[in-house]
Amino acid sequence: MKIVAQIKQPIDYEMEHFEKKFSKAMSSKVALLNRITHYVVNRKGKQMRPMFIFLIAKMCNKGEMNERTYRGASVIELIHTATLVHDDVVDDSNRRRGFFSLNALWKNKIAVLVGDFLLSKGLLMCIDNDDFDLLKIISVAVREMSEGELLQIEKARKLDITEEIYFEIIRQKTATLIAACCAMGAKSVHAPAAEVENLRKFGELIGLAFQIKDDLFDYGEEQIGKPTGIDIKEQKMTLPLIYTLNNASAKEKKWLINSVKNHNRDKKRVKEVITFVKDNGGLEYAISKMKDYRLQALQLLETYPKSPYKDSLELMVNYVIDRKK
Repeated sequence: MKIVAQIKQPIDYEMEHFEKKFSKAMSSKVALLNRITHYVVNRKGKQMRPMFIFLIAKMCNKGEMNERTYRGASVIELIHTATLVHDDVVDDSNRRRGFFSLNALWKNKIAVLVGDFLLSKGLLMCIDNDDFDLLKIISVAVREMSEGELLQIEKARKLDITEEIYFEIIRQKTATLIAACCAMGAKSVHAPAAEVENLRKFGELIGLAFQIKDDLFDYGEEQIGKPTGIDIKEQKMTLPLIYTLNNASAKEKKWLINSVKNHNRDKKRVKEVITFVKDNGGLEYAISKMKDYRLQALQLLETYPKSPYKDSLELMVNYVIDRKK
């Protein structure tokens, strides 16, 4: 059985039920909107976010969950989809998960409005059901994601990203949404505040490990295979490169920054940078950080009794850093 199917097994029924609820949550009286949201729903990814919410809720609540859990998952998916639609407009991206993005098919104005519609749908779902505790969790996540994106844009112009700033960017941009999912799952079944915070931290650690894994893909599959160098071409400062810069001589540092700033389209030069980062411990350092986050995340689950939901969450943590794409 494939790993994702294995993770999903204890919540198969809930995931199937969720599909119907989520489609309903996206419905509108405007035919054009329905056509677009239908396109979005049919091109979904692995749906890791609802999986986190359902597994956490059931682990916290002796295998039980409720309508609030479904609403929490719908809200997260609505708002996550809205941010993806807006991201594609900001990045002028024509593809999303191998399909045309909304802005490629329906132009930017419509894509922005659809993103706004999804965002408001998510917020109203919480308000209409008096789920103000769930609304707070997702609102904090949206604020942090926006701040993370803007912080990255601000720092990318000067290429002066320290390791501390890098972790703040990925915490806000990537980890905060997974953290919100885990907090949402616990909160939806009325877990105590300390437990909600503990599981929010669990999600944040997984999110950090997930992003470092993404950074490592830029240097070729598991330190071997063909390097891609896309992050370098886009002048993105990722952990392997930041570590290498911090530990290079003044001359090497100058060469690295010059390469990323002025020669990022030169395939040969990008390859040289990748080789330099590999030879100077950049990948080993990033891998050790990623594994450390995995260990911390698994430790936070230790207090829970054994259950299929806990097993799936442990599988999920390992999948995040062992995945091949």
